[in-house]
Amino acid sequence: MSASSPRRLGRRQLLSAAGSAGVLGLAPWLAGCRRGEDAIKIGILQSLSGTMAVSEASLRDAAMMAIEEVNAAGGVLGKSVVAIVEDPASSAARFQERAEKLLAADRVCSVFGCWTSLSRKAVLPIFEKHDGLLWYPVQYEGGECTRNVIYTGSSPNQQILPALAWLRSTGRRRYFLLGSDYVYPRTANRIVRRYVDGVGDTVVGESYVPLGSRDFEATVREVTAARPDVIFSTINGGSNLAFYKQLASAGVTARDIPVMAMSVAEVEVRSIANEYTTGHLAAWSYFQSVDTPENARFVRSFKDRYGARRVTSDAIEAAYFQVHLWAQSVRKAGSTAPDAIRAAAAGQELAAPQGLVSIDPENRHTWKRARIGEIQADGQFKVLDTSADRIAPQPWDAFLGDGQRCDWKTGRTSR
Repeated sequence: MSASSPRRLGRRQLLSAAGSAGVLGLAPWLAGCRRGEDAIKIGILQSLSGTMAVSEASLRDAAMMAIEEVNAAGGVLGKSVVAIVEDPASSAARFQERAEKLLAADRVCSVFGCWTSLSRKAVLPIFEKHDGLLWYPVQYEGGECTRNVIYTGSSPNQQILPALAWLRSTGRRRYFLLGSDYVYPRTANRIVRRYVDGVGDTVVGESYVPLGSRDFEATVREVTAARPDVIFSTINGGSNLAFYKQLASAGVTARDIPVMAMSVAEVEVRSIANEYTTGHLAAWSYFQSVDTPENARFVRSFKDRYGARRVTSDAIEAAYFQVHLWAQSVRKAGSTAPDAIRAAAAGQELAAPQGLVSIDPENRHTWKRARIGEIQADGQFKVLDTSADRIAPQPWDAFLGDGQRCDWKTGRTSR
């Protein structure tokens, strides 16, 4: 395949797997990828099965759409881009195994993947061992000091804190904190408690359920007994269907006790009956309903490729635009070496569907806006509030770093 005539893949070809290795594309690409002569190899590490597949599978689709666009525009450094797709099946151990394969055996120059902080932290030592580069598209709790990740999701000051400030502006003062039982929800709720204590409001309850849990009856009883003004939810994955349904079955509506969710977007809403979610809230940087020319094109292209019933979301948008930021970085670096890409990524900006985004030159997180949305009967979000400008990412401070400092160049901490 020549650089002057990159091969454009159709939807069916993009969705077909070539062999058990999980390479998406055509057989000649596979051979070229293995030789490292005809294509630039990247990895996609997203759960296509298990409890997180409801959220992660669409991120694979978004990345593949961006790769097709990059290749249609001539590829990168005169070569086409090929993705080796791995399904870690919502298992931290399998995330580790698949990351090791991508970096050590397949020798990809970057990996795009993970959703939960559990999976990201599971693979981080592997990326550090191989000095690989992970592009991570989902909001997270901050407090992570590494040179091996570029974060395109929101840091706490771009999602959690704007959500809390907006809730307070609407008169909510009593919070019930509810999350899946792993690092992101627990750290997020440390941040919530710090904020709530600082403004003199009250946390009336805090509860965690195992990731993938479907039993919320006792939790719902605990919530209703505490009588909060809002449920601050960091529940992830398939558990959300059971939670919203059981909350509604107990007679609790959004008018009674709204849920402010940090991990429920259009994809998750689509998996839950609208009667259970209408009126509840979420905080993100992007909603499908954002009115920009870039978003209109993005949504149209996504639906053309994957079906009119498909929806976009914050994490889907980040999984999409980070591939384009990666391509820009490789072109600037003139190299596919992870260290060169890492250096070239600093300061890269893009007119993304949500608006202008850019990679912070110091901490490799992303400048972006904050938005608050209310779920409508059609499963889309009505945007209730948008930050006046992009918010600089602040993923590390004395609180999140437990009193340590982060040297972003080396990925090391010190007192």
